[in-house]
Amino acid sequence: MLNLNTKIIGRKIIYLQEVDSTNEFAKGIAPQEEEGTVIVADIQTKGKGRKLRVWSSPKGGLWMSIILKPNVHPKHLTKLVFISALAVVETLAEFGIESKIKWPNDVLVGGKKICGILSEGKYSENRVEYVILGLGINVNNELPKELKDTATSIREVLGFEVPLIDVFKKLIGKLDKEYLQYLKGNYEEILGRWKMYSAIIGKRVRIITDDGEIAGVAIDIDENGALILKQNNGVLERIYYGDVSLRFS
Repeated sequence: MLNLNTKIIGRKIIYLQEVDSTNEFAKGIAPQEEEGTVIVADIQTKGKGRKLRVWSSPKGGLWMSIILKPNVHPKHLTKLVFISALAVVETLAEFGIESKIKWPNDVLVGGKKICGILSEGKYSENRVEYVILGLGINVNNELPKELKDTATSIREVLGFEVPLIDVFKKLIGKLDKEYLQYLKGNYEEILGRWKMYSAIIGKRVRIITDDGEIAGVAIDIDENGALILKQNNGVLERIYYGDVSLRFS
């Protein structure tokens, strides 16, 4: 166990050599665990992304989950993904890597995914019990052949390996800073900076939802985290959940 003396995030760190999923591990201990506890693993055997997609998590990557218990209205929980993405972008910048955020939860470098974020939790209409914020960053890990065209890593971008602990420490510091802004209610400032790094605002996109596909120009993100899409007929649509594609065939 390592104490990095951060204010909230990282006050307690649980290190695991191997786990099925850091998010699942975190959910098992969250009710009694202190806020800011970080679970980090060398390997995830059943790493997951949104919609239960498999997330390749071999040794060399940064696989971690954070237990949070913010005293906020549940409607503000979507913004936790925003501050996580900002922290990742700022961490990558420390290594000279320019990145963009693809709504709702991916960080891209050169159009390729370098980080995914998964938020889960237990809450009611009026009360948050806990939130698990999972982050997976490709650092020095080998990428599966089938992902070579759509994913990248810090090692691939820089051409050399970076110490995993350096990435971890920088990310914890950035997350802590962003979370403190979140707790202060600085939502407009957070959203404004998120938009600065957006990979899709102003661009024509295709959204794949459970109900089908919808295309148009992504013009904004509202205060609740919804994507505002201007369809071909000029009608504005708010999208709360879906996968964004910048590719049209």
